[in-house]
Amino acid sequence: MDVTGVIPSPMVLKSKLNMTLKIHNSATRTKETFRPVDNKHVRMYVCGPTVYDYAHIGNARPVVVFDTLARLLRRLYPKVTYVRNITDVDDKIIEAARASGDVIESITSRCTQQFHDDMAELNDQGPDIEPRATDHIAEMIDMIQRLIDKGFAYHVDRHVLFEVRKMPAYGQLSRHSRDELIAGARVEVAPYKNDPADFILWKPSAVDQPGWDSPWGNGRPGWHLECSAMSEKHLGKTFDIHGGGQDLIFPHHENEIAQSVCAHDGAAFVKYWMHNGYLTVDGEKMSKSLGNFYTVRQLLEEGWHGETIRLVLLKAHYRQPLNFSITGLSEAKSELDRLYGALRGAKINQIESAELDKTSDPVQSELENDLNTPAAISRLHSIAREIFQANGSTEDMAHKKNLLFSGGHLLGILQVDPEAWFRGKPSDAGLSLCEVEIEEMISKRDEARKSRDFGEADRLRAFLAENNIFLEDGPRGTIWRRGQRNE
Repeated sequence: MDVTGVIPSPMVLKSKLNMTLKIHNSATRTKETFRPVDNKHVRMYVCGPTVYDYAHIGNARPVVVFDTLARLLRRLYPKVTYVRNITDVDDKIIEAARASGDVIESITSRCTQQFHDDMAELNDQGPDIEPRATDHIAEMIDMIQRLIDKGFAYHVDRHVLFEVRKMPAYGQLSRHSRDELIAGARVEVAPYKNDPADFILWKPSAVDQPGWDSPWGNGRPGWHLECSAMSEKHLGKTFDIHGGGQDLIFPHHENEIAQSVCAHDGAAFVKYWMHNGYLTVDGEKMSKSLGNFYTVRQLLEEGWHGETIRLVLLKAHYRQPLNFSITGLSEAKSELDRLYGALRGAKINQIESAELDKTSDPVQSELENDLNTPAAISRLHSIAREIFQANGSTEDMAHKKNLLFSGGHLLGILQVDPEAWFRGKPSDAGLSLCEVEIEEMISKRDEARKSRDFGEADRLRAFLAENNIFLEDGPRGTIWRRGQRNE
């Protein structure tokens, strides 16, 4: 019985479809040509949020990374099923309910909606399937029973535990030593364990804790088990990509492999593991005690556009550490201003990215190289520069703008009408002037210019600039945009 969970080298497999996509496989530590189990149907699972509070900027990184990957896969393959779960039963949720006095169902329902709302602002298209842990308790109990029957788990003192020593390949993904495995589990060594490294599949629930009836008494599942059961239900025993943050490699993903491989008689679990790097804030670990803790909701309420936040999260390669800062947000806003400036005049609603020759799409080409978003963003700027410098035909200009918009769509940016982007909202820059007031002042300035009262025209222009409203006079008349105070 092969219990490694690793599929034989993909180099021996053949794909009749896309042969250009390469991704770094965390399991093999190498960049590999992506060949799905089924050439006509790519299946991906990504660990989703535990819903007990607002999503912070670190939570948003894997959402943006794997949403971008899903966008790319949907362009390359005829069918993609992307599953991202909701963990709505967890000790953190129980503690949040105890601290607030609120009921668990209210907390999970509210926080799930908050998560959806905030990620939508980042242009997250969302998964195809979003299973909730509490809807899959029956599947979890079934998987535990199979593990017990096959000799990989044991029941003691109302707990069910996975017996790590029964799986010789345990630890291959993280490549930890036995001492590291025990220390990394962060679980108190309990007297009912056969081995300190054994981990919980089912645990008893107190009267004031959520619980379900099971052959082992009233209780709830272990966190690791949830993803194994949900991925099996919606993607099958073996699927293509499993993603998540680097912090999940051990113990979460290591334990998922153990559960799933052993429950399926050694069948391989996942072909390609992908993990995004850690996020720091101003060079330090994000912490409320350090005052550098940012939620997505907080940044949105402070006036930062969702696309600006998304661009920051894409500017570092997904496998590398990302240092988040307010300065970085300002720089991303300026970059988007430039890109949207290149799109001005394009009829965005009429642009059809499907008409492009995908084999010559420079942004797509960069993303096919292990989702190289920094290089893809650089390509967008190159296209924008060509647009600004172009003296070509109207048809050539339209093609370049189409290419820019299409590349932006793959990255999940440039989805706003350019004029609307520059007009923004008063809250985007902390301003009080509304659109009607701005238009009235521009109209008064036009009248002043017509009457050759250039002093008044200059005064109005200066007043608008002081309020971060910048005017551009051109053949089509005067257009305006909101800017930043340091312009």
